[in-house]
Amino acid sequence: MAMQLDSCFGSFFLCIFCFAWFLTFPAEAAVRKYQFDIRVKNVSRLCHAKPIVTVNGRFPGPTIYAREGDRVLVKLTNYAKYNISIHWHGLKQFRNGWADGPAYITQCPIKTGHSYTYDFNVTGQRGTLWWHAHILWLRATVYGAIVIMPKEGTMFPFPKPHRETEIILGEWWNSDVETLVNGANKMGLPPPTSDAHTINGKPGSLFPCSLKHTFSMEVEAGKTYLLRIINAALNDELFFTIAGHNMTVVEIDAVYTKPFTTRVILIAPGQTTNVLIKADQPPSRYFMAARPFMDAPVPVDNKTVTAILHYKDIPKTVIPSMPKLPAPNNTNVALSYNKRLKSLNTPQFPAKVPLKVDRHLFYTIGLGANPCSSCQNGTQLTASLNNITFVMPKVGLLQAHYFNIKGVFKTDFPDQPPVPFNYTGAPLTANLGTSLGTRLSKVAFNSTVELVLQDTNLLTVESHPFHLHGFNFFVVGSGIGNFNPSKDPAKFNLVDPLERNTVGVPTGGWTAIRFRADNPGVWFMHCHLELHTMWGLKMAFVVENGKSPEESIIPPPMDLPPC
Repeated sequence: MAMQLDSCFGSFFLCIFCFAWFLTFPAEAAVRKYQFDIRVKNVSRLCHAKPIVTVNGRFPGPTIYAREGDRVLVKLTNYAKYNISIHWHGLKQFRNGWADGPAYITQCPIKTGHSYTYDFNVTGQRGTLWWHAHILWLRATVYGAIVIMPKEGTMFPFPKPHRETEIILGEWWNSDVETLVNGANKMGLPPPTSDAHTINGKPGSLFPCSLKHTFSMEVEAGKTYLLRIINAALNDELFFTIAGHNMTVVEIDAVYTKPFTTRVILIAPGQTTNVLIKADQPPSRYFMAARPFMDAPVPVDNKTVTAILHYKDIPKTVIPSMPKLPAPNNTNVALSYNKRLKSLNTPQFPAKVPLKVDRHLFYTIGLGANPCSSCQNGTQLTASLNNITFVMPKVGLLQAHYFNIKGVFKTDFPDQPPVPFNYTGAPLTANLGTSLGTRLSKVAFNSTVELVLQDTNLLTVESHPFHLHGFNFFVVGSGIGNFNPSKDPAKFNLVDPLERNTVGVPTGGWTAIRFRADNPGVWFMHCHLELHTMWGLKMAFVVENGKSPEESIIPPPMDLPPC
């Protein structure tokens, strides 16, 4: 039996009705079918209208609803002028990289006029994830939520909310994003920052022509609500808060956490955060607000996006209260918030942290500049891991691996940087060239990996949110300055570290993660700042097959897009 929910997205209250219907849907409905039509639609924001790429004409796109254990089929048909692929961010896609979505990593893109069905199982996961385009900068408008309910009869490990909604944070450019990016690349420079941030596609009433483009959520006094918050912004970590109200964090990246109460959360591009809020303030109207966190000398869109928490029966003429957001460069708030995040680690939801490590990796994160005769300053800004700027292939890496196609990639990505140096010392502005290559790291099946990601002061230090496809990982340690391999591991949290799929490496610091390589395939790892991904701050792991067919990559689907 299949379930079609595309009609759910006409309005907020219709969504609530559809979601309630989903919760009561018979347990045997194990296949969820969706149709994603990639279409261009004219959309107006900030007094500007422009054509944007959408799914089903919606911005943001439709929410995927499923239950743990379900099979999901999403048939995507491309009616736009751009090639397209969709990544189901945070879904592990066990043995099934063909459904993961990053263009030229696990598939070639879907060309104009063609279709492809993403066919995947939701195994051992429940919570909030999201989907987005994974080619060019198309995820500026092509994105949406994934809501995975627990198995039938399984309760949340926190009080049941009265209602819930998705809060998707994004960015908006008045001009065509691909035109801006192409122009910047020709000059070797970054494109302009966005003109606004958005909440559910709307910038909020602080911006011109935006009174009708303000998301509003109605609440009843005394009731508790679940917010599924997603950062779909391309380049900005964001502080998020609600005037007058506490938030209780209960889940990160579709993994339950030890609950804690906070007035503000920090959420990086690619991350999700579930919070409970109680409508326990005097009935009125309150702004939700978000703006960037940036504690390095890097330009960002520093304007504040707002939405409204609206108590029932309060007139819309009441001016909402504005919350106090941390200063954009408030490192202390960012670090202290991240330190509070821990796995729930109960018998039902254990933290299975690898205690023995088979492979130790140390990757340096760097910006750089390579010669470019046609660029404005004779150089092209770039980025690298272990001084390697990743070059995208013209054939999907997973196809090349599965079919043993020679000459597409090498498996010699180094476990350590080529030259040790004082990574976070004074800014380094000379010898900024990087090596170019499609170089991957081969990992034995079921081996345990510890990876330390080290920020560097090549050009400048900066915070970097890193996403690993195909896996969750445990954030066992983090610090400011240079990682000390003789002292820092003794401080690792191996009991209840946070489990997630996207982690921020602090400005001028390091983060250590551990994971078990039990998912065969080719799995992308990259900075989730789109600018840095474009500049080459990415690589991929080739996880070898195990000994049995059940530990090996499944065969590709018949409709896999050709290159």
